Amino acid sequence: MRRASLIHSRGFILGRFHRGNSFPAAPEHRVNGRIRIPEIRVIAADGEPLGVMPTDEARKLAREQELDLVEVSPNVRPPVCRLMDYGKFKYEKKKQRAASKSASSSLKIVQMRPKTDDHDLNTKLERARGFLKRGDKVKIVMRLRGREHAYPERWTAMMREHYEDALSGIARVASWPSQQGRTIAMVLEPN
Repeated sequence: MRRASLIHSRGFILGRFHRGNSFPAAPEHRVNGRIRIPEIRVIAADGEPLGVMPTDEARKLAREQELDLVEVSPNVRPPVCRLMDYGKFKYEKKKQRAASKSASSSLKIVQMRPKTDDHDLNTKLERARGFLKRGDKVKIVMRLRGREHAYPERWTAMMREHYEDALSGIARVASWPSQQGRTIAMVLEPN
């Protein structure tokens, strides 16, 4: 097979991969000189439509205002482009993605033993309270060892007491304490 037939239309050699076993990602938006279509619909930085105009004229307008010409809707004819600060736009998008990831609640695990000392227990319950105030679910796990397995009802009652004393005001029980092998677990969610 000839080498010329192994070359992909993008210039990559087929059968071999770019670093990371994937092709590089295409840019999210076309900006300034990458916009090749002769006529585009332009929107000003304040959101006011400027109408359909030649791409060179729109680029000139963007340079005069010290902004970028960004293609925001490439699939319509003529494509819609906006005058904006592209660096600031990308920063805001990144910030929104980070906020949406942190906004989703996750399950936090707080572990203890039946014979955990009072001070340590209070510290763990404070940590659980902090997670609940932040909006996360909390799974409280009590690990049992040796003869502690003989008295699971004692430890489930202890976990219910701890919930009622320390966490009942800010959390509700998603699942009451139940034994799961060597552990007793209960799940709390914020009110």
